[in-house]
Amino acid sequence: MEVDSGSDLEVHVFQSSSELLAKLHEKWSPVKKQPYPAMYSSIFGGIILDPAMMMIPIDDHMVHRGHGVFDTAILLNGHLYELDNHLDRFLRSASKAEVSSPFPQSTLRSILLQLAAASKHKKGTLRYWLSAGPGNFLLSSAGCPTPAFYAVVINEDFSQCKEGVKVITSTIPMKSPQFATMKNVNYLPNVLSKMEAEEKGAFASIWVDEEGYIAEGPNVNVAFITSEKELVVPFFDKILSGCTVKRLIELAPKLVEKGLLKGVKLANIAVEEAKGATEMMFVGSTLPVLPIITWDEQPIGDGIVGELTMKLSDLLWDDMEAGPETHRTPVPYKD
Repeated sequence: MEVDSGSDLEVHVFQSSSELLAKLHEKWSPVKKQPYPAMYSSIFGGIILDPAMMMIPIDDHMVHRGHGVFDTAILLNGHLYELDNHLDRFLRSASKAEVSSPFPQSTLRSILLQLAAASKHKKGTLRYWLSAGPGNFLLSSAGCPTPAFYAVVINEDFSQCKEGVKVITSTIPMKSPQFATMKNVNYLPNVLSKMEAEEKGAFASIWVDEEGYIAEGPNVNVAFITSEKELVVPFFDKILSGCTVKRLIELAPKLVEKGLLKGVKLANIAVEEAKGATEMMFVGSTLPVLPIITWDEQPIGDGIVGELTMKLSDLLWDDMEAGPETHRTPVPYKD
C-alpha cells in the first residue's frame, strides 16, 4: 500500500485568535460531556472554565524538558481527601527537583479549594503541577522568569474496586531512588510499564528492584497479606511514599484490634515471598484498594479476591466518604 507523503498537504494558517478559538470550540462542543470543568493557571492568573482555553505555554520547561512535579487529590462527597498530606509531598518533590513555587503552601491550598468550588463538581480528581515555568527552549531553566503552578479538576467517576486483576513483572527498568521518590513529570518508564502489561492482557506491571525486592506498580503502591495474616508494604526508601497506602497503614490496626489481622509492617519483600502471599493488592488514590488475583499467570493465594483485602478496602473507602475532617477538607461551594 502506498503511503501519502503529504507533499500535497496545504497547512492552514489561522489569521486571528478568534478563528483559532472557534476551531477549538468545535472540539470542545458544549454538547459533549466536558471532562475538565475547571483549570487554574498562574500564568493566566486565575481559574479558567472554558476547556478550549486550558493551555500550557509550549516553552514551559515542564513541557519540553520535563522539569516539573505533580500530585493529585480525590474529590469525593464535596471534600478533598488527604489534601494536606498530598501538598506536603508535592512540595517535597518540588524541593528535590529544584522547582520553586510562586506561592506558599497555604496559598496553593486555597487555590485548589477555590478551583474545586468553581468546578461545581463534588466527585472527581484534582491534579496539579509545579513547573520551572516558560521562558525558552534551553536545557537550563535559569532563563525562566518565574515558576508556574497549574491545576485542573477532572470529571472522573470512580467506585470501590471489587473485582480482581492480573499483573506481570515489568521488564522496563524502574527509576533510580532519586527520581522514584519524587513525583516528577518524567513518567515515561511508568507509561511503558503500564503499556507492557496491557499488551500482555494484564492490568499493570510490578517493578522489582536490583536486589530482588518488590518495589511498586506504575502509579500505585503494592501490599500483601502473608500466610501469618500480616499486612506488609515495601519500604519507601526506593519508591514513592503513597499518601493512600500510608493512610491504609494508619487504619489497618482496626483489623488487628478485631483479631482479623496479626500485624502491619513495612519491610523488604523478596519476589518468592511476595508470590507466596495469600492476598495481594494495589493501593492508590482512585482505587483505593485493587485486589490482585494473578501474577505472571500464577494465582495469588486461591486466585480469588481476598477477604482481608476487601476489609482493608472498606476501611479506606469509608474513610474517604465519611472519615474525620483532619483527612477530608470541605470544598467551599457557593450557591
